[in-house]
Amino acid sequence: MRKILLITAFFIVCVPSSAWPLESDRQCLSCHREIKETYLQSRHGITFGMGQAEGGCESCHGPAKEHLDAVDREDKDLRIENFRTESGSKAADRCLACHERGATVYWKGSAHRLAGVNCFSCHKVHAPGQQAGMDLCFSCHQDKKGQALKSSHMPLREGKMSCASCHNPHGSFGPRMLKTPTVNETCYACHTEKRGPFLWEHAPVRENCATCHDPHGSNNPGLLKSKGPFLCTQCHQYGGHVNVPRYNRVSATYGKGCINCHTRVHGSNHPSGVKFTR
Repeated sequence: MRKILLITAFFIVCVPSSAWPLESDRQCLSCHREIKETYLQSRHGITFGMGQAEGGCESCHGPAKEHLDAVDREDKDLRIENFRTESGSKAADRCLACHERGATVYWKGSAHRLAGVNCFSCHKVHAPGQQAGMDLCFSCHQDKKGQALKSSHMPLREGKMSCASCHNPHGSFGPRMLKTPTVNETCYACHTEKRGPFLWEHAPVRENCATCHDPHGSNNPGLLKSKGPFLCTQCHQYGGHVNVPRYNRVSATYGKGCINCHTRVHGSNHPSGVKFTR
């Protein structure tokens, strides 16, 4: 009797829990055999295995008994939670039972959730690995894919950043699901030299970097929304000034327009730099 107890204790201590799947998991895997290997290599499978009540099949998909009885009766309603066919909000409610903090804390008010996007449109639960972030986002946001292919673009294609470098796809307290409260704060995370404070400030720059720049891509240098003096003359209408296209012979020679002279358009600390010339 003592030997039997010792052997039992040895197996309980030494054999990993994933080798002892729950009875309900055994029943699931008897039909869904293709899921077992991929699930055990996924993040959920590595974390929970197949032998714990938390993380087992029933914890997400509901009771197995009702499903098995429905299969035996050949019912059309198989009595199982199949989130791929559910609305984004219902699937998210199940996921948020565990993932309710961190990056997903603003999910309920996010643009993706309000548009009916399902968690499983982006995430793979039973399989390891994820689709590359940029390609995943571009599968829906085709207009941004076209912008990223333009000559002046963020280093997405080079792999130095991703869409998630600026945006939180699960929602945020900022506009456009940005990680920060404003567009400028997002830009300053990398372009700290543009933050200031400056003695002479350029009002549109202080208000919003996207007034002049298109962060997703442009065919103009520096991600500018339009070329040369045409961008500046949207606000500065100086008759006869060299930056007006009609009189733009000097600017056209150097190819940079207004910034041939006004070199500090983001702001200047020079005592005589009120026109951003130094």
